[in-house]
Amino acid sequence: MNPLDVAFNRCSPRLLPRKAPVFSYLLTFGVTLLWLGLLSRAFASHSLLAWSAGIVYVSYDTLLIILITLTSLPLILHKRPQLHAAPLKNLSVGVIVPAFNEAPVLVRTLKALIQQKSPADKIILADDGSTDNSSQVLEQFLQLNTPKKGELSAASPRFSNIYWLRLPHRGKAQTLNHTLPYLHTDLIVTVDADTRLDQAALQEAKTYFTDHPRVVAATGILTPQCAPHTKGKILELFQRYEYIRNFISRYSFMRVDSLLLISGALAIFKRDSLVCVGGFDPECLVEDYEVIHRLHRFSVEHQQDWHTAVIGSVQGITSSPSTIGSFLKQRRRWFAGFLQTQHWNRDMIGNPKFKLLGLLMMPIKTFDTHQPVYGLSAFTLLLWYVLSGQLSLVLGILSIMLSKVMFDSLYHLWSILLYRRWTGLKHTSPIAYALLSSLLEPFSFQLLRHLGATLGWFHFMTGQRQWGKEKRAHIV
Repeated sequence: MNPLDVAFNRCSPRLLPRKAPVFSYLLTFGVTLLWLGLLSRAFASHSLLAWSAGIVYVSYDTLLIILITLTSLPLILHKRPQLHAAPLKNLSVGVIVPAFNEAPVLVRTLKALIQQKSPADKIILADDGSTDNSSQVLEQFLQLNTPKKGELSAASPRFSNIYWLRLPHRGKAQTLNHTLPYLHTDLIVTVDADTRLDQAALQEAKTYFTDHPRVVAATGILTPQCAPHTKGKILELFQRYEYIRNFISRYSFMRVDSLLLISGALAIFKRDSLVCVGGFDPECLVEDYEVIHRLHRFSVEHQQDWHTAVIGSVQGITSSPSTIGSFLKQRRRWFAGFLQTQHWNRDMIGNPKFKLLGLLMMPIKTFDTHQPVYGLSAFTLLLWYVLSGQLSLVLGILSIMLSKVMFDSLYHLWSILLYRRWTGLKHTSPIAYALLSSLLEPFSFQLLRHLGATLGWFHFMTGQRQWGKEKRAHIV
């Protein structure tokens, strides 16, 4: 057994479950019982309380937005730091680009890494058993012969810091774990093959990790990009503003040392810390999310004072689903993986040992496990009231929804203001489109998100590990 597996077996809560506090079970089952109780009101009341599931859903989301707004206030005074000519400490950087059938975007992604202001010391293109023409593309671009499976190539004669590793198809987590021993740099950066980094990304990452020595994992700011057809542009509109709000919320949770979501499409790790917890879990559908829980856990259990971060000056563009089918598959996988991780780490829920992570973030995540069910229930009830002609009840519900839409619109505008001050990205967030998105989202994109998440529930409950290929337009 290799050292990475030994470390993983020692640190994984999936393999070594911890005893969960009573509060964890009470909250988990309580959220379900609350939903059933609220749903029963639909059959026991003819007043607005019949829509209790919707009222609780709207109230929870509103409270969460207020919390995020309060904790993100420092961004209003944020000034983007000047880019150093060179990082204060010359941290070495290794980049892993895991790829499976990504031939159309490989060259662009690698070119973006080659053209960095502060280039990586070593870049490994880790081919996860591709069956398309990736080998031909890489042979021509890197001027290398296709290496044997399981062997690392020599450095490219064209680009001295790029190497090519071919592996049997085993999934992203296994690919990352297999590649990790070939890199002995201070920082490990994982970049999806369909993600293109801004030229200053690696330099900004080095600077941030130099200035914040207790940070062991971080992500940057990603802008989603979809195919140029009509469906793609509509989905891009909604996803773009969803990403903006999500990154603001990540900043908020970073401020209370409870950031759990580091985007695998652009993630930066301290190598020693990543190896210490055993790398990535191949059984998890969202290995990037799960490993952050293990890093937090290890930090608490071994008094390491480790932190996670989102860095506003580290930026990139990533391909996102351009069709409803691919979008639902993505969200199904994300939510099923979220449920896996929440279940394996249930001992952290309400556990004061983990401070605000256990007392605030994990309880919020427990409510989030049921949020899509609450949301779809609320919409289904509204539809039923419309079809059954209960107009007075429908008008009451619509007044609540209208108030929420107005509140959300203000929050969207506030988020864009903060996002622009934080990242300097203005062209990616037109105000008019933000307002259009906030008006349409509750009756369209939000329902799609909830549907994908509900499918994730079925995926999780049935224990499926396969989710099908998420088709994306290779446009990065």
